[in-house]
Amino acid sequence: MERPGGTTLRGTPMTLVGPELKVGENAPDFDVLDDSLKPVNLAATGHKVRIFSVVPSLDTPVCDIQTKRFNDELQKLDGIDIYSVSMDLPFAQKRWCNAFGVDNVKMLSDHRDGSFGEHYGTLIKEMRIESRAIFVLDRDNKLRHVEYVQNVSDHPDYEAALKAATSIADAARQSK
Repeated sequence: MERPGGTTLRGTPMTLVGPELKVGENAPDFDVLDDSLKPVNLAATGHKVRIFSVVPSLDTPVCDIQTKRFNDELQKLDGIDIYSVSMDLPFAQKRWCNAFGVDNVKMLSDHRDGSFGEHYGTLIKEMRIESRAIFVLDRDNKLRHVEYVQNVSDHPDYEAALKAATSIADAARQSK
């Protein structure tokens, strides 16, 4: 499935490969690598509330800010895991994290086959990089917040994603 004009990069419309996911749907599975080259799929991310922060490349200004912001926010959150997904090689992700002291967000590389991008509708066909997006999953792998950022160079709505994740985590704690 292709979505022509699903995002823009430097004002140019780009085609997104994969479905446009909606709140309430089941989160699709994927196959990526962590920074130690270990395969990771949806089940391996556990059953906490999770934020998947999708970025084109950590070595660009907005991606840098986005990943650092979620890394800093995670220190204040309980019962939530945050994953940063990009096409960067695991070695580059590890180098970037070490250079900037990013140690709370878990890095996932989709470079091998674009599985995350194709299943979550974030793969930019023309560039073979991820578009910017945020997905919040509850403990049962239901999508509870979805944001596809129309212009790749714009920031996502950090507050909306964090509010969705904390609200789900708080509700889960209260139901115990």
